[in-house]
Amino acid sequence: MVGKFSYADAGQMHLYLNYAREHWMKAGENPPVGLILCAEKGAAEAHYALDNLPNKVLAAEYQTVLPDEKLIADELERSRLQLEERRPRLNQQH
Repeated sequence: MVGKFSYADAGQMHLYLNYAREHWMKAGENPPVGLILCAEKGAAEAHYALDNLPNKVLAAEYQTVLPDEKLIADELERSRLQLEERRPRLNQQH
């Protein structure tokens, strides 16, 4: 969806998941999961619209423009260094 997450999106996804569970699921399969991608998601709206539903529905924001290439490279390097710092501790635990 291009706009902001709304309660109607949660209701529509819930309808789709109920239909999929009733008509497409085979014995032994896990129930379907819905993912709503939206340009903006209010935390309170998503929490109250999606919490405690019998179907698993997730809402996530997406970016329409990627960050600067240098910013992505810097973030990847920072993450790599953090993982390398954790590796010795993880090896000691096993």
